[in-house]
Amino acid sequence: MEGSVSRGRNGPDARERQGAFVAVVGPSGAGKDTLIAYAKVRLSEKGLDRFHFVRRVITRTADGSTEDHDTLSPLAFERAEADGAFALSWEAHGLRYGLPAGVDRHISAGDTVVANLSRKAIPALRTRYRNVSVVAVVASKATLSARLIARGRESAEEVAARLSRSTETDLGISGAFATIANDGTIAEAGEALISAIEAAAELSMAPLDL
Repeated sequence: MEGSVSRGRNGPDARERQGAFVAVVGPSGAGKDTLIAYAKVRLSEKGLDRFHFVRRVITRTADGSTEDHDTLSPLAFERAEADGAFALSWEAHGLRYGLPAGVDRHISAGDTVVANLSRKAIPALRTRYRNVSVVAVVASKATLSARLIARGRESAEEVAARLSRSTETDLGISGAFATIANDGTIAEAGEALISAIEAAAELSMAPLDL
């Protein structure tokens, strides 16, 4: 079960922070990190340097089978959080997650930031930034099961038990800016994510109603 959320040290300043934040959400095994990595490469190939992909800080050791992230011990994470090192931090599945404080700088500059986010962190994210677009990556239970088993972190029985507890709402999020079905090729879903990111960036450039 996903847990608590804490905001960064700085308070919300929606009028100054004009860039877009694209929060990619979805269940484990949906392929969020794979699609984010695809979009990062493709947008870089296009020479678009206004898109920034966040390297998260997690209280979990990188093992090659998970996303490329920075690792801190729980105590070091707590100290970094107290020192204002994170724009946003939250807890999920017994781990702590943080987005570096540099995210604020990119948003203030009018750029677009993309990150894998817990759904529980979205309310705090919307408080902190004016232009937040949530993109839900979903997949069938058969696809989720195959991917989770391939990771090797849980047995087939544990994966089946996890998915049996899931409901349809666990596979997406209501009110998402875009929902991407990731049961096909990486390119198909990856291009859909790029389209969503570019659309969110364009919306953020609309005049602000004062």
